[in-house]
Amino acid sequence: MRLPEWIRTEKRVDLHGTKHLLRRHGVATVCEEARCPNRGVCFTRPTAAFMILGSNCTRSCGFCSVNSGRPETVDAAEPEKIAAASAEMGLTFVVITSVTRDDLPDGGAGHFAETVRAVRRRLPDSRIEVLTPDFRGEADALKAVLDSGPDVYNHNIETVGRLYPGVRPQAGYRRSLAVLEQAKKFSPAVPTKSGFMLGLGETLAEVHHLLCDLRAAGCDFVTIGQYLRPTRKNLPVVEYVRPEIFEDLRITALGMGFINVTSAPLVRSSMNAEEMYGHV
Repeated sequence: MRLPEWIRTEKRVDLHGTKHLLRRHGVATVCEEARCPNRGVCFTRPTAAFMILGSNCTRSCGFCSVNSGRPETVDAAEPEKIAAASAEMGLTFVVITSVTRDDLPDGGAGHFAETVRAVRRRLPDSRIEVLTPDFRGEADALKAVLDSGPDVYNHNIETVGRLYPGVRPQAGYRRSLAVLEQAKKFSPAVPTKSGFMLGLGETLAEVHHLLCDLRAAGCDFVTIGQYLRPTRKNLPVVEYVRPEIFEDLRITALGMGFINVTSAPLVRSSMNAEEMYGHV
């Protein structure tokens, strides 16, 4: 399927040398690993969503271009590297995400917590958002991350329940909802956030049901974007959803009680995270 005009991205020069800075500090971003279509724009600000715990994921989701394979040894120095890079970039809002590490006893939760604390020490006035995997539903792991004091807790639901076997075969729709619900229970004052994609074959009725489930789980923020096939090995796009549908869903979700909703074809979970937080 050819890309429609409304989701073509503008190419920009990396004016701030963000890629060079990231390589110099030895840190990775999900912007690059997941081939985000907005990375050329975000890197000129500069801003980035740091990806910790290596570049190989223990799961193989149908939509994702991040490598799936044998995970690397955890870099104990990584939290300080992320903090140093964040400080040099002058970030006032730091997003930390990771690959899924089902091989680790705590799923990498302790490393997440150490990274949050390292950034907080270096940038005490900055806000921090964590975008975590589901930690296999382990409440202790989830609590460990929240105890480190992030300002936003994000866990993406990604798609409607019916499509999980093909889109997220090693995850669970109800498990992801439970993660959001537990996060709100453990830290009621911390906004929770989730995101999902359109264009994988879902119906509008299923999307409305998904939004209802997110609100029932206490989710405060939601992001909705168009699925774009990153490589030929990933799932094909079933439909390019028109911008007016995204806008209708934004209005519907706000009417359900979400604090803030970002919904457009090129929206991604970490995009404009600071602006979304500003609505709290």
